[in-house]
Amino acid sequence: MPNLHTGRSGDTWRRWRRACAWSLAGALAALSAVAAPVDVADRIYVGGPILTMEDAQPRAEALATRNGRILAVGSRADVMRHAGASTKMVDLAGRTLLPGFVDSHGHVVGGGLQASSANLLAPPDGDVTDIPSLQRVLRQWQAENAEAVKQLGMIIGFGYDPATMAERRHPTAAELDAVSSELPVYLMHQSGHFGAANSLALKRAGFTAQTPDPAGGIIRRLPDGSPNGVLEETAHFRALGALMGSLGNAGFEAFARAGARMWTRYGYTTAQEGRADTNSVGVLRRVATQGGFDIDIVAYPDVLLDRDFIAANVSDQYVNGVRVGGAKLTIDGSPQGFTAWRDRPYYNPVGGDYAPGYAGYPAASEAQVNDAIAWAFKNRIQILTHANGERASDVLLSAIQAAQKQHGPGRRPVLIHGQFMREDQVDTMKALGVFPSLFPMHTFYWGDWHRDHTVGPVVADDMSPTGWVMQRGMMFGTHHDAPVAFPDSIRVLDATVTRRSRSGDILGPKHRVPVEVALKAMTIWPAWQHFEEDRKGSLAPGKLADLVVLSDDPTAIDPEQLDTLRVEQTIKADKVVYQAPPASARKAQGAVSSPALGSDGGQAFAQALQQVATYSELLGLPAAEVQRRAAWLKVTGPQHTGACLSGYLMRTMTPRPTPVASGAE
Repeated sequence: MPNLHTGRSGDTWRRWRRACAWSLAGALAALSAVAAPVDVADRIYVGGPILTMEDAQPRAEALATRNGRILAVGSRADVMRHAGASTKMVDLAGRTLLPGFVDSHGHVVGGGLQASSANLLAPPDGDVTDIPSLQRVLRQWQAENAEAVKQLGMIIGFGYDPATMAERRHPTAAELDAVSSELPVYLMHQSGHFGAANSLALKRAGFTAQTPDPAGGIIRRLPDGSPNGVLEETAHFRALGALMGSLGNAGFEAFARAGARMWTRYGYTTAQEGRADTNSVGVLRRVATQGGFDIDIVAYPDVLLDRDFIAANVSDQYVNGVRVGGAKLTIDGSPQGFTAWRDRPYYNPVGGDYAPGYAGYPAASEAQVNDAIAWAFKNRIQILTHANGERASDVLLSAIQAAQKQHGPGRRPVLIHGQFMREDQVDTMKALGVFPSLFPMHTFYWGDWHRDHTVGPVVADDMSPTGWVMQRGMMFGTHHDAPVAFPDSIRVLDATVTRRSRSGDILGPKHRVPVEVALKAMTIWPAWQHFEEDRKGSLAPGKLADLVVLSDDPTAIDPEQLDTLRVEQTIKADKVVYQAPPASARKAQGAVSSPALGSDGGQAFAQALQQVATYSELLGLPAAEVQRRAAWLKVTGPQHTGACLSGYLMRTMTPRPTPVASGAE
């Protein structure tokens, strides 16, 4: 029957009503989509370059955060949709925003110890150039830290290095007795693999003519067999443990706090304790429970000490900013100290009684290495392995190959340092899925030493072979290994890109990498190394708002000026945890305030590390030139790290080779 109102049939009328309803619903949905509220940002960062480390969108104009995470990143117009009445706008004022740096390898507690000791580093980071200057710095530190010395009952120094001292050798017990015969005096080599003790420190540590060399270490001796004061590898660690054992928990907790503060000054939002034990993990956890850390710390206990502890505590989740990430294994020692385990003799070793054909020695036996790697793979635990010399890397890769064959591919095993890896070893690493954490800062600090004494010019050109790794499409990390060097992110970046030595020599131009690659090796790739690429290392929605603000865009400035960059802010989960002081008040970043120690660990260390050394001493310049440089330093010095200033002076005021473009042969 026809519809009386329209003349249409009932079916036609129903279809017409449905069509109208659908059209209305579509219109309302579209209107709702336009007007739908979006998440309101806590902060929106604009006004400077934003480098995301995301290949799909490497640069952005704005970044929004909410609840400690990244809410949006992209064009200013898109990100500003998240602006609300409560949103704080952050003007970068031309500065550059990047992901917070992720520590590929370092020792955060040891960094605090460094910050609390007499600074025995060479220029540009300290003031020691020979034995007399070392003695002078120790006496000065003793005088300026009388209360701390009284509480500790010893004089402690960090950072001496025969490679930068006129005598080209370690100080002896007799020379340290001249500093004090009434107190133990103990010095740590910059590599952390040697110690030098006076007679009283040797006695307190229990070292006599009758003490045998410990496995994996050497007690250097006088002709009558008594210790001469120089201790290598495990002998050094044994002495250090004996002497520092009286420090108490509060002292080590202070070291941990000081180390974490140092890392934040250089833009790190994740630090590593790269050779922990049960005690140091306990220290980190206690400090974390007290709210003592502004950044995350991932620890790797020594696999040769307590595997049960590692297996019971390893986790991918942080508790109060601390977690155990896996295990650490150390196969050999220090290349600059001639204890790295090589596959050939050292080139021209000095400063010791080295037999013909000397090639270093292992700190762990092949049986120990094979057993440790197999245990880690069997239990699906990540293992980081220190291997500097070629022979050490051979042993490691062989162990990984055997473990993979038996237990299957592993938990992203990491080779730490690989200072003198051969090219065939890089191929093996790629085939086995081993992640290389490299140490290109060696090119600056010890490049000349390696060229002239350690391995010779040919092998020195291939040290820290970032070029080989990059050519094979491998991810890699770059590190500072603090306290071996300051955790100076800018020096890490500069060394990776330029590979300049202290003398200005370019070591291995073929291993120079673009700035963009060097930045990934400090952010997203070490985040992957730590199984944290889903939350850290790049700027993408949902990831933690772990950020660093640099004074300029590292991808836009001349690569030869990278060391003039400054860390302006470090931001952890959208909270500023480090703010650089104004340029007029800025101290050299290498000077880190000493921590206050608790009652069972000694009173406050009152003095900061030594300021940057006088450059005239470094270069032996005429008086007029010294005055000119001093004037420049007076104005500019406070704005940069000591290493930055040294590099700048060496490049601008002394003849140097013609620069080679980054990545060129």
